[in-house]
Amino acid sequence: MKNEIAEVWFFNQGWEAHAFQKACWQQIAAGHSGILNAPTGYGKTFAIWFGVLDSYYRQQETLDKKPKKSLHTLWITPLRALSKEIHKATSQVSLDLDLDYEIELRTGDTSTSARQKQRKNPPQALITTPESVHLILASKGGQDYFKNLEFIVVDEWHELLGSKRGVLIELAISRLKSINPKLKIWGISATIGNLAEAKEILLGPGNQGVMVKADIQKKLEIQTVFPDNLEKFPWAGHLGIRLLDKVVDVINQYQTTLIFTNTRSQAEIWYQQIITAYPEFAGLLAIHHGSLSDEVRMWVEEALHEGKLKAVVCTSSLDLGVDFRPVDCVVQVGSPKGIARFLQRAGRSGHRPDATSIIYYVPTNSLEIIEGDSLKYAVKEKLVESRIPFVRSFDVLIQYLMTLAVGDGFQADDILQEVAQTHCFESITQEEFDQCMALLIHGGNSLQAYDDFHRLELIDGLYKVTSRKLAMRHRLSIGAIVSDLMMRVKFLSGKYLGSIEESFISKLNLGDVFWFSGRQLELVQIIANDAIVKPSTKKKGVVPSWMGGRFAISPDLGEAIRHSFRNIHKKSGISPEIKFLRPLFQEQEKLSALPKEDELLVEYIKSKYGYHLFLYPFEGKLVHEGMAQVLAYRLSLLKPATFSIATNEYGIELLSETDYELDVTALQQLFDPAGLHKDINSGINVMEMAKRRFRDIAGIAGLVFQGFPGKQMKSKHLQANAGLFFSVFAEYDPNNLLLREAYDEVFDFQLEEGRMKMAFDRIAGHKIIFSTPDRFTPFSFPIFAESFRERYSNEDWQSRLEKLKMQLLDG
Repeated sequence: MKNEIAEVWFFNQGWEAHAFQKACWQQIAAGHSGILNAPTGYGKTFAIWFGVLDSYYRQQETLDKKPKKSLHTLWITPLRALSKEIHKATSQVSLDLDLDYEIELRTGDTSTSARQKQRKNPPQALITTPESVHLILASKGGQDYFKNLEFIVVDEWHELLGSKRGVLIELAISRLKSINPKLKIWGISATIGNLAEAKEILLGPGNQGVMVKADIQKKLEIQTVFPDNLEKFPWAGHLGIRLLDKVVDVINQYQTTLIFTNTRSQAEIWYQQIITAYPEFAGLLAIHHGSLSDEVRMWVEEALHEGKLKAVVCTSSLDLGVDFRPVDCVVQVGSPKGIARFLQRAGRSGHRPDATSIIYYVPTNSLEIIEGDSLKYAVKEKLVESRIPFVRSFDVLIQYLMTLAVGDGFQADDILQEVAQTHCFESITQEEFDQCMALLIHGGNSLQAYDDFHRLELIDGLYKVTSRKLAMRHRLSIGAIVSDLMMRVKFLSGKYLGSIEESFISKLNLGDVFWFSGRQLELVQIIANDAIVKPSTKKKGVVPSWMGGRFAISPDLGEAIRHSFRNIHKKSGISPEIKFLRPLFQEQEKLSALPKEDELLVEYIKSKYGYHLFLYPFEGKLVHEGMAQVLAYRLSLLKPATFSIATNEYGIELLSETDYELDVTALQQLFDPAGLHKDINSGINVMEMAKRRFRDIAGIAGLVFQGFPGKQMKSKHLQANAGLFFSVFAEYDPNNLLLREAYDEVFDFQLEEGRMKMAFDRIAGHKIIFSTPDRFTPFSFPIFAESFRERYSNEDWQSRLEKLKMQLLDG
């Protein structure tokens, strides 16, 4: 079956459609749902879009008279920037072909008047975010708005899948399928380890759907940036900025370069350092991250599109499918932490068919150089992470029930049947659903005495919210994105620069200087949620630290790093990275031992600071934090002791004043997988972690109101309110679903218990090499430096660390 609209447009562009685009058009024409998997820059949007247009105009041909205009397609994206990109591309098609198919945007930036106009006079296609779909469902007549909907397209589905925003989509689709059972659902996804599962979760049970995979291998060139000299005793972050001149050399080779950092604070540092060292980049270098104002980010995005910028220092805010054709090079500063993230970022360059994606990997310490080898191996072997979907997220379900009640109301039995068809709630019982309803109707077992928690009323067989105050509060709270509370950063003139986490600002005194939005700013005063600042010329400033920076290497990247240890022992045929690191490995072997892929190295070192136990599982910082607590607990059962714990992506340090008699047998017992769950509960303050997790859950479920726009509640008040609910539930309602969810999320996502258990199981089958060096080794020094930095954070710890390093080198 021909797609004439696509053929005409592609012919006018002078393009030839790819096989996967034609396959999509055929499958959509045949009435199928499915998932499209294709590389960046090859026209995934058009693969779906022309199928949608073809379906619409074929239907129009069969009708006697033109029907009243209604919403035909809902295109959901995770980012506003991506929504704008899709809107621009699809609107251009309608303009080029003079089609009467109207496309509009609805995001957080859309004005109230534009939203009201969209409600009264809907476009044929609405490009929006998961939260905006729920906002429509929370309005009167919202469900009627979707009655003629034919297509739902979920863009970047892999990005949404492993988050509670993915649950929002599952729930919205369950309702929209009920309104229109003939709905066709399409997902667009990058390659992930569980692509088949991603399809099943999106389409739901009973819908087989199709998988369209592009048979295209995107050319990728990975180059590691090496320092001039190898530091045999490295420490974290030490190397990155030292490679600044080499990074600028890379920038000068290409038309436009994106410099990706893992954290917003790192982005601020790199921007500041480049501008300071190379003032000629003023006006050609920009910074882009999620805490900057929309105005700043939009300016950067437009300037990128128009090719006006030489480079942009950015974070994951530019990860997703925004198409910047002038970008022909990407720089990744530090470990990307995951293979999929690395590939996603690499794909930002050469964003067109047949172009090679070029990415330079810039290590931030000597040991990180090995990841250049690991990443090349992972790409060659097609190792890529799975996205773990959330299950039994009752906070999101409670919010969703409230959304339906604020809108047109709902029948409880119908909604239970619908939500039980989603992956997230396939195991829900009638009792659990009743508990969610009870919390909304009268506050459940513990909160019945408080009128604020009598939220739903049964009117003519439908559960509804009659209080306008509760309805307004709920609409303001819709969503599942949680983070530290934000404060707005403003100049004395009132100009808004962006937002910053309250926990950072609370540590500053008036007059302190910090870097933000590429500027040095002095804190002048704090008024409510506004941090008032003025430009500063002081030499030293603090770099904001954002909570989002704490993510660890993925299991697949951990596997690839451990695989690189196989190459370390080879005499020939090794990568440039391993070759460069050889002196460090030789020093490590001379002082202690060099583990193989299936060996665990344990070092026990005595120093003036105490007894240091170093272990190197190469599982990532978050897993190591949990493992360290368990190992400290197990050691304290052998002999009571107090431990200082330090971790990095590669290993663990347990430091105490107590000397332990250790050997391989004792270490094997320490890593025994048996009783792990019990020891996690005993050795880690899981209750305190659950209490902090509960704050987010309470916010999503609507137990704690986070405040009005521009007047958010202070985090200490929020924490206190959530803590009060946590204590009440723990004492009077221990089986409360939200309380159980807090503990489940701690074990699954914070402690990563499943991954920790896999690490203990793996190590149980490994040979343990036990070494007792007389001083710190190249492997142990970076971890020791982590704890040293914490210990001497108010002193000149860098010069003290350098002095200690010189002693090791002299030794």
